[in-house]
Amino acid sequence: MRTKSTGKKRINIVTLGCSKNVYDSEVLMGQLQANGKDVVHEDRGDIVVINTCGFIDNAKEESINTILDYVEAKNRGEVEKVFVTGCLSERYKPDLIREIPDVDQYFGTRDLPILLKHLGADYKHELVGERLTTTPKHYAYLKIAEGCDRPCSFCAIPLMRGKNVSTPIENLVIEAEKLAKKGVKELILIAQDLTYYGLDIYKKRALGDLLLRLVKVEGIEWIRLHYAFPTGFPEDVLDIIKNEPKVCNYIDIPLQHINSDILKAMKRGTSHEKTDALLAKFREMVPDMAIRTTLIVGFPGETEERFREMKEWVRLQRFDRLGCFTYSHEENTTAYVLEDDVPQEVKEARVEEIMELQSQISWEKNQEKIGQVFRCIFDRKEGNYFVGRTEFDSPDVDNTVMVEAAGVYLPIGEFAQVRITAAEEFDLYGELV
Repeated sequence: MRTKSTGKKRINIVTLGCSKNVYDSEVLMGQLQANGKDVVHEDRGDIVVINTCGFIDNAKEESINTILDYVEAKNRGEVEKVFVTGCLSERYKPDLIREIPDVDQYFGTRDLPILLKHLGADYKHELVGERLTTTPKHYAYLKIAEGCDRPCSFCAIPLMRGKNVSTPIENLVIEAEKLAKKGVKELILIAQDLTYYGLDIYKKRALGDLLLRLVKVEGIEWIRLHYAFPTGFPEDVLDIIKNEPKVCNYIDIPLQHINSDILKAMKRGTSHEKTDALLAKFREMVPDMAIRTTLIVGFPGETEERFREMKEWVRLQRFDRLGCFTYSHEENTTAYVLEDDVPQEVKEARVEEIMELQSQISWEKNQEKIGQVFRCIFDRKEGNYFVGRTEFDSPDVDNTVMVEAAGVYLPIGEFAQVRITAAEEFDLYGELV
């Protein structure tokens, strides 16, 4: 057993789940650093704080396995304390305390001041916009709201994150300015629902107002929108995307399904016809916009006919980017009373069908880019290539642009003009112009 350290304790923050969790970990790390603590992200530490995800079965399993791994490390004397926070802890705290009692303390998603106290730190209210970012220095997530007021029947997020609470525009501008001074060039706006932003504090949808303030921040060159809910989408945002060069021609809008009966059971507040009309409006107002969406297959009542309707719709819509997930039957959601009547193997086969179709669509769309020139930002060097992205691509989830490194120098985090010379399903290859 390792002898316990008597010097300054290093605190290791481990992040699981989505970009909202990444943001929360960065805020926690910023608070700890401001308190003079030695803090690292996913490195070795005397004290471990695991920021968990509790969204769907796979995420919950990963979180539980990570907790168990660090508890074993604690029992071997390799770490001194293990704390757990985040969505899984918020949702299942009593069960976790009972099943994994060797964790020193569990905290919910709104327990940051209490967690800091246990780490020997005070919550500093004056640190508006201060974070210790974990992403590459040239891009960062900007969380504009917490929680969600939507009633989606499959979703447990309101159970873990609470009601929608928008962050005031002034605070977000301050945060963006601080990020820009640190070298951030690209802001990725995130929330459970960007579309709802501002309704609680301004009594109107204020995403457009926020964008018009953020584009004025010196040093920020790209602003990207993630997680916009389709119902009630503010059309003024489309004008801003079209007319403001800093706002990327890109939107992530999770549509989840297209069959009207399934959408009604999902409590999405829309229909097949309304969804098609919204997508047509997007393409009419911003013809060059890249549309990313996510779909759920295997929701209760998804017959073969309803699935075929969705697959044909994907074929016709030709989304630029698409992710697909199997339905997860989550307790305490309103869909939990429905019979989970699509076998798991059928769900997985349907995911494969959709993604195989999307792979072909992506390949065809990428072939059309050969010979075109795009402004790209470069995230990293990987093997013999510099790896970048166009404005139509978000980090980690979308296409990459590969430029051979031989005889070329591309500073990471800088922009360059690239002519596309070849294309695969999810990668573009190019040369500097």
